[in-house]
Amino acid sequence: MSRQDINRSGEMEVFVSVVERGGFSAAATARRMTPSAVSKLVARLEVRLGARLVNRSTRKLQLTPEGCAFYERSIAILADITEAERQASSGEEASGRIRINTSGSFGNHVLAPLVPAFMALHPAVTLDISHTDRIVDLMEERADVAIRAGPLKNSSLIARKLGATGKRIVASPDYLKRHGEPRTLADLRRHCRIGFSYARAVEGWPMREDGETVTVPITPGVQVADGEAMRHLALSGAGLARLVDFTVRGDIDAGRLVTVLEEANPGDLEEFHALYMGQGPLPARVRALLDFLASHVRL
Repeated sequence: MSRQDINRSGEMEVFVSVVERGGFSAAATARRMTPSAVSKLVARLEVRLGARLVNRSTRKLQLTPEGCAFYERSIAILADITEAERQASSGEEASGRIRINTSGSFGNHVLAPLVPAFMALHPAVTLDISHTDRIVDLMEERADVAIRAGPLKNSSLIARKLGATGKRIVASPDYLKRHGEPRTLADLRRHCRIGFSYARAVEGWPMREDGETVTVPITPGVQVADGEAMRHLALSGAGLARLVDFTVRGDIDAGRLVTVLEEANPGDLEEFHALYMGQGPLPARVRALLDFLASHVRL
């Protein structure tokens, strides 16, 4: 069979179904094929690629590293194909409700200022915005888009990068007046450090010391569940907080918060992504929001 005769997008669609449905039989039902046909298609795909994509020795579907990489690229390519077809057609008007789940910090400092411009462009759209820093299940929360920070995990969600931002250790002038300003990493031990109450990718504060990046455990005196609550505690003089730039930029400019130990800042960046479900055509209202955020978000 020549390369032109291979329906590569069709193969990708079947393979993605196998991964997202958890097996050949479930994928066959969803694609209206026989399990044997699905199994043979994946086997032919592996032969053509020269790589094993799925381990068949266990009852539970298990992807190889090559299979994981091919799955991630497949869902992105299929999404691009859908978008190309949409742009080639007459298109549909963006209308209806968009449910957005995001952190309080991003929602207040980045998303909220952009809402009026988006609504002016798409008057037939309504927004339902909820704030939480915890990771949510889009299906369970009935959310169309989730905006999250940090490294991405393998999932059936598609991610659109919105940008990246640095972090700063900040405190209120009143707190520093009462407790003094930390000058070294060792000084941090005698200060109240405000931490998050949920698990983080890195437990501690990355800092530069003697030309190397080290992680300083914070053993927080106060813990909170979201960045905006942490900001308010820092403003009230409760202690030191390490927060993304856009959360505290206005407070620093106004003198409500002061940066400390900036010379030890490692310059690490936190990426933000808009996450959405990758199954089926993307509604015009969701596509309009994603395009708007990608072109207007400045972190």
